[in-house]
Amino acid sequence: MLNNLTIAVAIPCYKVEQHLQQVVAGLPDFVDSILLVDDCSPDGTSVLIDRMAAEDKRITALHHQVNRGVGGAMKTAFQKAMEQGMDAVVKLDGDGQMDTAFIAPLAEALEESEFAKGNRLFNRKELRRMPMLRRMGNMGIGFMVKAASGYWSVSDPVNGFFAIRTATLRQMDFSRIADRFFFESSMLIEMHYTGARISEVTMPAIYGAEKSNLSIGKTLCSFPPKLIAGWLRRLHLSYFVYDFNICSLYILVGLPSFLFGLVFGLCNWIHYASIQSPSPTGTIMVAVLTFILGFQMLLAAAQYDITAKNPFDKNRTR
Repeated sequence: MLNNLTIAVAIPCYKVEQHLQQVVAGLPDFVDSILLVDDCSPDGTSVLIDRMAAEDKRITALHHQVNRGVGGAMKTAFQKAMEQGMDAVVKLDGDGQMDTAFIAPLAEALEESEFAKGNRLFNRKELRRMPMLRRMGNMGIGFMVKAASGYWSVSDPVNGFFAIRTATLRQMDFSRIADRFFFESSMLIEMHYTGARISEVTMPAIYGAEKSNLSIGKTLCSFPPKLIAGWLRRLHLSYFVYDFNICSLYILVGLPSFLFGLVFGLCNWIHYASIQSPSPTGTIMVAVLTFILGFQMLLAAAQYDITAKNPFDKNRTR
């Protein structure tokens, strides 16, 4: 136990046979349960985790008959941790890319929050070690995750090193949490609806000989549509179903005005350009004024959304 919390460490295992034993050996003594999930790995992971479970009573070996991805493996581990009566679960990769020394700070952060996430961006020196392409991808995808989840203050939302209370897991809809690499993002999005508080722990990223299974191309193609869908769902539920406030009015008035000004202006510009005639002043003014009005109201809605309290937070003052 740590600070009266029973801690489970969940490790999704896929092609990590060479690193797994070293990772498990580095786990601190206060860890009560070690959940190793063989996600139908094609190497010797299945046999390895069974042997490790026989040698260490803290280890539980879990097996998938078909590959379900990192999210599927973690959901299996979450269910097992709840069955075991654990208070918190820490997600740790099996490839050695996460420093086990930060398990304690993550678990300790749960004293003031329901979810603690690692942050690789607070330390400028360590940030320079991150590959530039990965850094740029984190910035772009990270911004979209913030918008979709409503957790605007989280600096490194795509970091997969985290700790979560099982009480929060019980409130989440696992069917809406992705099975594969969208797992961390979808989990953060769904956590918004539990009203969970998030804290961050500064830590470095480790880049060694491990090979990532994440495809940059697939990420750039598949993540944005899902994040946009999550963002639209959050806005709908937060401002038109569970609450209706000034932000709702900003969106209701600002979005039609912005779209009307944009479409009306473009259509008239194309029309008058095709007949080689200058656009009437009145037509230009209508397009510009509605576009600017709508844009300003959408900015006001964004500002409200960034600073507002989570409408699902049970502790907020009404």
